[in-house]
Amino acid sequence: MSFGAVNLLRCGLLVALLPVLGGCYLLQAAGGQMAVMAKRQPVEEVVRNPQTSPQLRARLVEVGSARDFASRALGLPDNDSYRQYADIGRSYVVWNVFATPSFSVEPRRWCFPVAGCVVYRGYFSEHRAQAYAGRLRRKGDDVAVGGVTAYSTLGHFADPILSSMLPYSDAQLAGTVFHELAHQLIYIQDDSAFNEAFASTVEEVGVMRWFTLSGRQRDLEAWQQQQRRAGEFSRLLLDARDELRGLYDQSLPPIDKNHRKQQILGRLKFSYEQQRRRWGGYAGYDSWFARTLSNADLVATATYRRCIPGFKRILAASGDDLSEFYRRVRELKQETQAARQRLLCSGFD
Repeated sequence: MSFGAVNLLRCGLLVALLPVLGGCYLLQAAGGQMAVMAKRQPVEEVVRNPQTSPQLRARLVEVGSARDFASRALGLPDNDSYRQYADIGRSYVVWNVFATPSFSVEPRRWCFPVAGCVVYRGYFSEHRAQAYAGRLRRKGDDVAVGGVTAYSTLGHFADPILSSMLPYSDAQLAGTVFHELAHQLIYIQDDSAFNEAFASTVEEVGVMRWFTLSGRQRDLEAWQQQQRRAGEFSRLLLDARDELRGLYDQSLPPIDKNHRKQQILGRLKFSYEQQRRRWGGYAGYDSWFARTLSNADLVATATYRRCIPGFKRILAASGDDLSEFYRRVRELKQETQAARQRLLCSGFD
């Protein structure tokens, strides 16, 4: 997940933009980014340090292998990103705020130089994220706040491996590196759905190739099972989103719309319980459904997953050759956003 505000945080630019974009928000983003950068250490030094725990050493060696594979085999940028380590001392590096109007599935957007407009607003402090979310709720919006373990500065900084990433499985850890490096390779301002679906596609292809070429068949099969579950989970959310959109297009009194909205979200939870039984009791998404749901909870899934089938069609048409795939994807940058939506997301919106 790329974090929009971070991309403009260069010291010289920051001061000039504060009067335009709002000092408090940019100051917290600048301070948070600089605090992360100050904690960076070269991975080689951490691995060689006798004080480093065996567990941390093993994880850094693993992610280092995935980082080398990213540039060698996936054609992703060969730079200093993910060749350093930062222990940030918390579970999440950023908390993102998503919001929609009460009777809309279309997300609020926040715009920044360089990154363009994105569908979330990120904070390095959970307290500040929740405070901003509270202000949006008081204005009547549906709001969701989610912790983020990694983000991309689109190559403007050498992004480190973060301690918040290390609890991941090997597949999730490698996939995060592939995903964030893909943002550095191709990124279009103001088109979050394109950017996130492209990076997610590269992530999926990368993990599959990494496990296949390293002969880790058991890990590959476990990851493929998780991917199937993730796809089925996303389908539940996208179906509910489509149903809500249909409801909001109707001319109904607000009290009736709200009643039917809660019915749809209630059915979503019921559908998940049915899916959970089909998974044999797998409970990996239980915490997601343990809260009161709203439109805003569906934003991230729609942003990340909705256009992936379109990118996979392009990859297949490229003969599964990533260089050709990247070339064709870059050509889409010349299209309007509406044209890209038709080409990539038709039938999934």
